Amino acid sequence: MPCARTTSLLAWLALCASLVAPARAASSARLHVAFLPERLGEGTTVEFNAQIVGSLARIPPPLTELDVRYPDQLGVAVGNLGAATCSRKKLEAAGPEGCPADSHMGDGSALAEIPIGPEIIRETARVAILRAPEHEGHLELLFYATGETPVSAQITFTGSLLPAPPPYGAQIHIDVPLVPSLPGGPYVSVVRMHATIGPRGLTYYQRVRGKRIAYKPRGILLPDKCPRGGFPFDAIFGFLDGTSTSAYTSVPCPTSKRDPSHSIRLRQVSSRSSGPPVGGFQAMLHLTPGM
Repeated sequence: MPCARTTSLLAWLALCASLVAPARAASSARLHVAFLPERLGEGTTVEFNAQIVGSLARIPPPLTELDVRYPDQLGVAVGNLGAATCSRKKLEAAGPEGCPADSHMGDGSALAEIPIGPEIIRETARVAILRAPEHEGHLELLFYATGETPVSAQITFTGSLLPAPPPYGAQIHIDVPLVPSLPGGPYVSVVRMHATIGPRGLTYYQRVRGKRIAYKPRGILLPDKCPRGGFPFDAIFGFLDGTSTSAYTSVPCPTSKRDPSHSIRLRQVSSRSSGPPVGGFQAMLHLTPGM
């Protein structure tokens, strides 16, 4: 009997070990979001920064999916950001410079790591963010990433704006393409990302009485009142090995508010001129569950 009990105990331990063994240690991520500038009731640029850390301080698996959810309050009203569109075909043929200036919505960068033997090679890619035509009823973004060394590549991929559950207003879903490294080497792994969406660094153009006039798009409009607890943001990262991780952050309520005299001047200027085209990114951030 003692022998039988010992055998049963060993079998039970072996079963437990077999159930635990397949578990994978997941990577972790950090997310930081800021408004530039931070003034309620005015247009702003939203800045995103993310860091991905592999388990046990290793390089994380290659990134294949990214979902960024943002608060509903950013969809209250938006300027004409993304007033024009650029097709993927045109972007791939001519690069961001070949697309309409009014289709540019922001830019960014990504830091990737590549394990080559005992060494880790790092590469930074520049990223342009443009508005694309609608696809299957959803508004689209185009991302154009340019890397130079050690991997020289120009990669185009898309992002879709989809509904998201409360307290979020919508989410940007991105299928991240796999990028080969050196011949016979592994795919690159993204470890840092930076992106801005908004008027910072952008110049748009419009025709006024036959003349091409430059102007700044208003950008993403912050509400007059801050939601309780600030503005929540969430990011979900999916990896090639089937694991995923998420990161949450919130932007504290700005302490400064809109200058009423500045708002009046804006209204007066817009009433005297034909103004930039209406729409743009307004519909992109003001989504409804029926989309």
